[in-house]
Amino acid sequence: MKNFCVRRIVVIGAGAAGCFCAILLKRRFPQVQVQLLEAGPAPMQKLALTGGGRCNLTNSFAFLKSVDEAYPRGATLMRRALQVFGPERTLDWFGAEGVRFTLQEDGCYFPQSQDAGQIVRVLSRAMERSGVEVRLRSAVRRLEALPEGGFRISGDAFSVDADRVVVTAGGSVRRDFLSFLEPLGLEIVPPVPSLFTFNVAEAPLRALSGAVVEEARLSMPGTRFSASGILLLTHWGFSGPAALKLSSYAARWLSECGYRTPLCVNWLNVSQQECRAMLEALQSAYPQKSCSNARIEALPHRLWDALLGYAGIGVQKRWKELGASALNRLCLVLTDFSCAMAGKYPHREEFVTCGGVALSEVSARSLEAQRFPGLYFAGEVLDIDAITGGFNLQAAWTTAYIVAMSLKID
Repeated sequence: MKNFCVRRIVVIGAGAAGCFCAILLKRRFPQVQVQLLEAGPAPMQKLALTGGGRCNLTNSFAFLKSVDEAYPRGATLMRRALQVFGPERTLDWFGAEGVRFTLQEDGCYFPQSQDAGQIVRVLSRAMERSGVEVRLRSAVRRLEALPEGGFRISGDAFSVDADRVVVTAGGSVRRDFLSFLEPLGLEIVPPVPSLFTFNVAEAPLRALSGAVVEEARLSMPGTRFSASGILLLTHWGFSGPAALKLSSYAARWLSECGYRTPLCVNWLNVSQQECRAMLEALQSAYPQKSCSNARIEALPHRLWDALLGYAGIGVQKRWKELGASALNRLCLVLTDFSCAMAGKYPHREEFVTCGGVALSEVSARSLEAQRFPGLYFAGEVLDIDAITGGFNLQAAWTTAYIVAMSLKID
């Protein structure tokens, strides 16, 4: 792009990344018009629903061995990017805007208000005070590079030229979602859903809806995919962090197999040897008690009784009556329980998309398009996504900040 006076920067997409980036750009370049285009009727609609309406703003990262655990796709880029703008700087920025936080035991940060609407209002006020121009119901249909420099952005009833463009269009599994980028010929990694719950065909498990296991491991036999954490049994199957994390790790593989795969549950997330020791300790301590009344306390009573049934052990059976083969069967049920995934939750509750603009298309340092100077990408539109726990929002804040600080106007 030849040098000329930059008068307009257009940000496409008014989600978390887009609004944050627009604020930073306008504060950095107050003399430049910063225009935000949003297809929907209001900005940050998805942000208002995150974290169950509480907004899991970021994560301490304290419980991760590496960034790779949080980002199944984009970890290499995020490792460097988080050094530039990580969770501490996120908290500092929102803290300066008047937000106070609470830190959960799992490392998740939420606003003390427990209200995602507070974060939406903070960003909306910051845009208004900074002078960001927001245009709603302005779906972009075409983005093209102009021969003389700059870009033309077209919609159904508008066309605007911009000297610099930042695409923060979020994510979607619709095939035509990024069709407006087609004139540029960028490589797009096909988008598929991530962070969803599992339909499970095992009817007795569905009958245990509401049961919560605090530390289970869920895996897919024959693959490298597994995840541990809280597992929630629902009327359709499995939910909770263990299921959501596994869906993220295996998002593309699950799409390819049509969301039909064997599953294995380790209800205690321990080895068979450790489990056998736990059962023998129960048998030694409570020989006269029934297997139902003297149980491993980590498992809800209803679930424990159901698992006894899967092992062929009656709930009234006393511990002293169990032989080695019965203990072996129960140990296997507790550590290697087999069932099958029969699909995703049918109401498409997934909030994150795996896929988007290939990272090879952008500079890792600035997130500027390699082949189109002046064009930048931030947020979920990139092929970056994370497990549940505030990591996806942190990627939005981080990539938006890098773009805003890297964008050049001369």
